[in-house]
Amino acid sequence: MAGNRDVILADFQACTDIDDVGEAILHLEGTNWDLLAAINNVMPQNTQQLPSELNRDVEMTEEIKHVPPRIASTETASLPHTRNSCSADNVEILPGTSNSRNIGKMLAGSSRLKDQLRILTFHVHYQNDTYHIDIPDTSTVGDLKLQIFNDVNVSPCQQELHGWRKEPKGDTNTLKSLELPKENELFMSPVSDIGDSSSQVMKLSERLANNYILEIRDEANNVTYKLNFLGTTTILEVKNNIYTLNDIPPRNQMWKGWPPTVKNDSITLAQSGISIPEHKLSVDRMPKKETKKEVVDLVDTDSSVEEQEDGEDFEDAPETFQVDDDIFIDHVQPTKIQHLIPDNVEDEVVGTMHFIEEYKKRYGSVHPNFFTGTFEDAIAESCSKPPRERKLLAVYLHHDNSILANVFCTQLLGFETVLQLLSANFVVWGWDCTYESNKQRFLTSIQQALGPSAAMTARNIEVDIMPVLMIIMRSRSNTDIFTIVFGNVGVNELLTNVIEAVDVFQEQRQNDIEFDDERQAREKVKEEQDQAYQESLAADRAKEEAKQLLEKIEKQKKEKAENERLAEQARKEAHRLAVESSLPPEPPQDAEGVLKVKIRLPSGQFLEHRFKSDAALQTILNFLIVKGYPTEDYKVISSWPRRDLTTVDTNQTLSELKFCPQETLIVEER
Repeated sequence: MAGNRDVILADFQACTDIDDVGEAILHLEGTNWDLLAAINNVMPQNTQQLPSELNRDVEMTEEIKHVPPRIASTETASLPHTRNSCSADNVEILPGTSNSRNIGKMLAGSSRLKDQLRILTFHVHYQNDTYHIDIPDTSTVGDLKLQIFNDVNVSPCQQELHGWRKEPKGDTNTLKSLELPKENELFMSPVSDIGDSSSQVMKLSERLANNYILEIRDEANNVTYKLNFLGTTTILEVKNNIYTLNDIPPRNQMWKGWPPTVKNDSITLAQSGISIPEHKLSVDRMPKKETKKEVVDLVDTDSSVEEQEDGEDFEDAPETFQVDDDIFIDHVQPTKIQHLIPDNVEDEVVGTMHFIEEYKKRYGSVHPNFFTGTFEDAIAESCSKPPRERKLLAVYLHHDNSILANVFCTQLLGFETVLQLLSANFVVWGWDCTYESNKQRFLTSIQQALGPSAAMTARNIEVDIMPVLMIIMRSRSNTDIFTIVFGNVGVNELLTNVIEAVDVFQEQRQNDIEFDDERQAREKVKEEQDQAYQESLAADRAKEEAKQLLEKIEKQKKEKAENERLAEQARKEAHRLAVESSLPPEPPQDAEGVLKVKIRLPSGQFLEHRFKSDAALQTILNFLIVKGYPTEDYKVISSWPRRDLTTVDTNQTLSELKFCPQETLIVEER
């Protein structure tokens, strides 16, 4: 068994060009040492087909005979077998995939094909035109150039043809010796266009600066796109752009129209040789492979007669040997593994705890420091912090149905530099999307936290490119997905993406810190201004309150004084009325003993009144009280001798006071 594995390992390395023995063994162990299955997993399976990989570049004929299967040797018993029949008229065209080409070469190398004349068709592209030339394969390259000369009027010596499947050594080579398919695409440029190296650089630089219009027919959705690209755009970038339009991942896209010189997706449009300024292409979805396995026997056509005889012997001896039926089993029940998160988990916190525990069991203790909590908590811990405390959020999405998971977890997430970067700059949150219920829970969480656009991005992640590392970054007040690192990358590409995210994050965080410092400074100034304003307002308010209090007191005083004045006035008026009622009437002028008193008031006016000589002085004072000149406010002065009558005994009569028949008195304010 060890010898068989050594042979399988050597064959696998020869077919896949994988020099790392450990990596090769890893692929073989994943398929239980099934050579073809391991090769199918490693080598591209009809994905991103370029024109050089289309069916027409491989044309093999196989003579098929219906013969009984022969007994396989011990070393090859695990390989599938086919029952072939041989017929000159029955020709089978095998698909042009990488595996079918390998098998086709094995069959074609041992087949006995009849020499026959083949007509080859060449589609020669020159100056945005295509010329179709039919020529026998017995003709030489020079003959082909002569026919091209007849069509495009460019002499054979000036013709430079590109796109050969096998580059001819000279014009004398026959087309048959180049092993060409029936349909061939060639691109021609005159030798004068090639020139020296400096002109080549100038020509390439001009093509890189050009704009290319690609008219792409989407056969899957029956839509035509007309897109503009720079010459520096790679073919992979074109495929990714189409992916955003038709939801067909690049690995599942089947293209037609690329020049044969295009060998991989890293070639730019300027280097691809497509037409300028416009080129037509078509894209379709790659048909799904049949999962049903067939028992195939690779029959060597050189020994067809011998195999017929072996077949007859085989029919006569059906019980001479026993074949282990296990080598024909299509599906082997895999060992049931414990997923990182159980189905229908109701609590994200419990789910993350289960995720971390199972991750350690499966991939070991060397892993990122996963955050325990909900997705919203992870965002709060990383992106919602102040700028100085803020970190990136790395969301690791796992899927057990992806063959990339083991390598990604052990070799990429376990790489020391990656772990250091994640520990220093990230909060890492993990989730397992193997179960649909858990995937929907994550989509709900990310939609609630980041919006429908981020949820749509996460929903469109294909299983075959998982696991992924989704890097989420906060810029100012917006939190969104910065980039997604898919599982089909190497350590260097992962490091490049992580370092780029960290660089952008550090720059943005510094800007946010400066912006936050400026905002805090503005807020501090505003707070100080508000505080000063409030203090000034309080002082003004206190001053106003004091002023109002003084005004109130003054008003109260005035009101009190006014009330007192009014009361005094009322008292005086009442006293005046009382005095007026008691005042005797003025005696007649011709009555005996009548004195005429003339009184000068403070206003300069005069009052005249007659009084009896026996009347008391109080009568004159009462008269003045009635006229509004009470004695407490006014003095009554006699002219001669000058004296204040209010200070003398008011009960004395006028005669006793020696009043003249015509007396003059003066009223003065006290």
